[in-house]
Amino acid sequence: MKILFMHLTSFTALLVFLFTSSAFADCPRGSLDKRFCDRNGDLVADTPTDPSEWVDPNPLIFAYTPVEDPAVYKEAWSDFLVHMEKVTGKDVLFFPVQSNAAQIEAMRSGRLHIAGFNTGSNPLAVNCAGFESFTIMASLTGHFGYEMEIITYPGSGINKVEDIKGKTFAFTSPTSNSGKKAPSALLKSEFNMIPDRDFEAVFSGKHDNSILGVANKDYIAASIANSVKDRMIKRNVIKAEDVVTIYKSQTFPTTGFGYVYNLAPELKNKIKEAFFSFQWDKPDWSKKEMVPTTLKEEFSKSKEGQFIPITYKTHWDVIRTIDKANGVSYACK
Repeated sequence: MKILFMHLTSFTALLVFLFTSSAFADCPRGSLDKRFCDRNGDLVADTPTDPSEWVDPNPLIFAYTPVEDPAVYKEAWSDFLVHMEKVTGKDVLFFPVQSNAAQIEAMRSGRLHIAGFNTGSNPLAVNCAGFESFTIMASLTGHFGYEMEIITYPGSGINKVEDIKGKTFAFTSPTSNSGKKAPSALLKSEFNMIPDRDFEAVFSGKHDNSILGVANKDYIAASIANSVKDRMIKRNVIKAEDVVTIYKSQTFPTTGFGYVYNLAPELKNKIKEAFFSFQWDKPDWSKKEMVPTTLKEEFSKSKEGQFIPITYKTHWDVIRTIDKANGVSYACK
């Protein structure tokens, strides 16, 4: 009987192993959270195969990456969201988020359906919240992206990166590419400088905060996305001469736009259509001419004027490489 029991136990264990292995083989996920599958290997969560798991919400909730003044961007996106309402046949509401973490959690919990996630938080949104990015803003010539800059203010005594040693340096948030991840990797690899050992690190929360902080001499130096700085200069929030750039990186992809993985496929197609059919100028019947939309008025300040297709697997490869160098994990908490 003892021998028979051992054989039965072993057989049961084998069945469990085979069942688990089969289930995993049917649902490969790579670094994605256990709730998701990636059968086609594109590194983003698949649409559920069971139609009962699709969601088709009304209203749709849209959020843009956290900024200093959400009211500015609520207005900037207003014409676009009206267009999306026409294409999808649904109400679309702008949701002002206060942090990258809050934005990711909102999508993970099902309270956010469409979003623009900034460069650094994009991978965590993909892996933890089921974000599926498919487009990015670009210039009319097809150029897209921004550079990470390390800035200071005139007369700070900082003329090169090495001068930051022994001083306070402002990052934006832990998930930001240009606000934390890229400068951390750069400072370590090129200048052998590590936070807390060579300088004191503080967090401002947002790029706008860091830029204003340097311009107002609250921070002696900071790492920021220059696309944000350019728009702030053109809105006269700061003057170009208020800050000095002492380092400029390679070009990184900017905010990626997309939706949560479990939206109904027909709705996903309509959302894509809304992005790619949006006209950046609109008719002004009183003047009998075309005028810029609210989106163009804001984002032409950083030379953007169209949405172009992208894939997370290809366009965020450099960001995943930076994350790997920094030992970043995409595990969900």
